Order: sequence, then structure tokens, then C-alpha cells
Amino acid sequence: MRLLKAFSFFVVFSFCLLYSIASMAHVGSAGVLFQGQAGAYRVLVSLQPPDVIPGTAQVTVYMESGNVTSVLARPIYFRTGDKGAPSSDVISPVPNQTGQFQGIVWLMAGGASSVQITLDGDDGKKELIVPIVAVSTAQRDMPAGLGVMLSILGLLLVVILITAIGASASDGLLRKGASLTPKQRRSRWVSMGVAAVACTGILYIGSSWWNSWADDYKRYMYKPILGSAKIVNQNNERVFQLTVDTNSINKSSQRRTVMSFLIPDHGKLMHLFLVRQNTLDAFAHLHPERRDTTTFEAYLPKLPAGRYLVYADVVQRSGFAETITDTIDIPEIYGNATLKTDPEDTYVVTDPLNNPKQIPVDENVVICGKPGTKTKLKDGTSIVWEGKPEVSFEAGKPYQLAFEVFGPDGKPAVLEPYLGMNGHAAIVRSDGSVYIHLHPVGTYSMAAQQIMQNRIADTTKIFRYSGDAKAFRDSIDRYIAGLKLLAPAERDRLLMASMSGMSAHDMEGMKHENRIVFPYAFPKAGQYRIFLQIKRNGQVLTGIFDANVKEASM
Repeated sequence: MRLLKAFSFFVVFSFCLLYSIASMAHVGSAGVLFQGQAGAYRVLVSLQPPDVIPGTAQVTVYMESGNVTSVLARPIYFRTGDKGAPSSDVISPVPNQTGQFQGIVWLMAGGASSVQITLDGDDGKKELIVPIVAVSTAQRDMPAGLGVMLSILGLLLVVILITAIGASASDGLLRKGASLTPKQRRSRWVSMGVAAVACTGILYIGSSWWNSWADDYKRYMYKPILGSAKIVNQNNERVFQLTVDTNSINKSSQRRTVMSFLIPDHGKLMHLFLVRQNTLDAFAHLHPERRDTTTFEAYLPKLPAGRYLVYADVVQRSGFAETITDTIDIPEIYGNATLKTDPEDTYVVTDPLNNPKQIPVDENVVICGKPGTKTKLKDGTSIVWEGKPEVSFEAGKPYQLAFEVFGPDGKPAVLEPYLGMNGHAAIVRSDGSVYIHLHPVGTYSMAAQQIMQNRIADTTKIFRYSGDAKAFRDSIDRYIAGLKLLAPAERDRLLMASMSGMSAHDMEGMKHENRIVFPYAFPKAGQYRIFLQIKRNGQVLTGIFDANVKEASM
């Protein structure tokens, strides 16, 4: 059996092992959707990372406005920056699809990366940066039929090689018409024996190297950060506590200090989402504080008791975004549950999945809506999800999830920035296997995009972590504490200014918009619940909507 593996190695020496790739800023949703403006060009970009590294990412560019004649794309890695990036690849127009371009980009390394899109048209050349995280997550087995075929071919090649060596030491030395002497026959068998031993040794060494390389690759391929959540009683208040298991983190040079080099996203070090399991009828968006390097805590609001899905989003200094997952049993309320860890912590209760309208109404209850229906929030605000009622979405197809917000008087609502954006959304599949934190700009972390833009502007060819981890951690904690002291309007102005593409003019214009659009492609069929969050009159409001997703049509 070992020789069969060796024969396969002999034939496919130049091939890499196959690994699956995943974007780690969410759970169960591969790929990235980016929606943005570059000059007069408004685009929607879809990136599907490869399942082989090195491998090709599929790039699709949809022009929503502006005339573009050519599109280029190139990968830029955080570690090597702009100076170490390869040349651009052409993204070609799709025949019979106006304003649509499609192509590939080679990703030669994993980790925090981005794809730089260059658009050229009537408004000249404009560039966009789309963050992407591509990492090795699993090793694929070689198909049995392919293994047998390669083994047979390898065996044939070895037999031919040994036979050729034997002939070169005997028949190849004969004159025309002469016969082999006994000495020459012995020489042929000796040469073939030596060749067989040499080939076996080479194959054994090659097979051992291959297996060692594969084991080493598997040891250092991506493993998600694990966390353990629990509820502790502090002065008769329920406190959520998440402890990160540092033993679950690869001890590579880039991963060993992950928790010391976290950066804030939308002004928060961690975005925590709690969703009651199976029924999805209770939801909280909290922002735990860091108590030490691996421990985060937040006061729980008046969430009802039950088992909850835990999704905790963090972003590393490199822009590598990850979601730490767990489940937790939340007990009944001890006291009044009036304390908040963060002013923007919020929760809501709604009707259970598949059991609509079966819930008592109070100030924190919102009835779930569907496409084409109007959902009323607790302050009288209404949200309409644009679309037809009872519509079924197709898995894998990009959609524009559009919502319109109206005040109690029925007029278009005046929205305020919430954590630097005009809205946020969390989408969860009924079984918890899919989760994503969405923004109107797409499915990526804004902090990751800003980090990549700063890295591109940096002329350092190779980035290396340096400095004291504790000093970096303390500086981030001081920054977040300073943000908390600011008035909400000033804090949002500062957050928006730090995000790419956002200016004071954008923020002022955002206040007058009542329509929010989230680009998203549901990854697989099933039932999904969308938790849409906006801010009005200084209050964070949550609207809840259900979506039914069917298998993609052929």
C-alpha cells in the first residue's frame, strides 16, 4: 500500500494537496459581497475564494451605474502589501450581459488579503479594495479511481525505467547481429536490480516527504478560535462571560498573540449576538468589555431563559476577521436586569419561527415580517421590506435586500447613524449553521477594509509584528474608553470619518435616507431570520423578518 502511494507521488509530484477555503468573518457563508461607489461608478463585486491554495478566486463585477470599458483585479496580501503584490488580471465582459464582468484572480497565500479592483471608463480609472480572508481549513482525500489510475501509471513508468536501464547495460552495448553473452545477461539483471532498489528508495523518500509535508500543513492549517461562554451572578445581575481558549489557536508566529492584537470594528472590540436556539424568537446585540486578554463580559438584558446560540465577532490587527461560536443556557432573570455594559447594547423578543403572532406584546416585542409587508417597531416606526409576499429566494444568488423606514406619521423616517452606519443586520439560519453580520456596504468588516487600505499605503514590503503586546492592548482599551465618553453624534462622526469612503457630506446625506440596502447571497436552502437594526431619536430599533430560501435552479 505504501508503494502505491509512492507511485502516485512519483506521477503527481508537482500537484498540491486540495484544501477548502472559508471566509472567517461569519459562519457558513463563503465568499464576499461588496457594494460601493468609486467616482461615478457604482458597483457590486462578488468574490468566491478558491478551495485550493494556491488557487483562483472567482471575481464578478456588476456595474450598477457608470460606463466602464475595462476591469482589472489583483490580490494584495497584508503581509507583503502593495510592493509585494503581483500584476493585475483582466476581468472580461460577460457576453450578452451588459455591465457585467467576470474573471479569476490567483491567490497564492492564505490569511488576511484583499482584491484590488481597477475600473476604467468614462470617469477615468478608479480603484476599490475588497477584503477577503482565505485560509486552509480541511484536507481533501484523493478520489479512489484517480489514485488507482495514478498508481498504475506510476508502476508502468518505474517498470519502463528499470527495463531501459537494464537494456542500456546489455542490449544497448551489442553490435548488430550479436547475441548476449552470459556476462552481459548478468550485467543486465544486476543493473535492473540496482535500478529497482534505487527507484524504490527514491519513491520511499518522496512518499515520506509528501506525508511529512501534508502532516505539517494539516498541523498549521486554520482552526477557528474556540470560546467558552457562561453566565455568572454578579450582585444579582446576570453577566455573560466569554473566555477564549488560547490552546485552540495555532502556535504559528502570526497566530500566537491573536487576542493581544485585536482592533475595534465600528468602535467596538467585540460584537456579540445572542439568538435563542431553534425558535430564533429572542435576540441581543451586545458589546462585551475586555476584562483581561482572553475574557470578555457584558451585562445581559431582559432576555428570556433558554439555550442561545453565541456569535462573537472580532478583528485582528491584520484585518483577519473571525467569529467565535458557542451555545449557552441563560437562566431566568435574577433581579431587574437594568444594567448595560454599553449604551448601544440592545435586545428584542419576537414570535417563534413557524409559530407567528404567538407571543404577548410589551415594549421589547416586535412581530416578525416578510417581504412586501410592513412591520411596526416599538416606537411606532414602520419598516417595509421591498418585494413580493411569500417570495422564495434562491441559494447562492446575490440579492439586494432593500428596506424602507417610515415614521409613526407614515412619512419617510429620518435615520441616525448607528455605530457609524445607517443600519446593521444579522442573518441566522434556523439551525444556526449560517450567521452573518451585514452592512449596507457588503458582507465584510469595515475595519478589515481600512486596515488593508492603510497597508497598501505603507511602503514596507514585508510586515512583521513588533512592539509590546500589552502596550498595544492597553492603547486599544484607552481608545475604546475614550469613544464611550463622546456624545453619540460626535462618536458616529468620528467612526464614519475613519471608515473608507465615508465623509462628513456622506454622513449628513445619510440622515435623510430612509432606504437601506444590504447585498447578500443566502448560501443554502432553508429558513432564515433577519434582524435589522437602525437608530432613530437616539434609540436603537430592531425589525425582524423571515426569508424562505430554496435550492438554486439549474
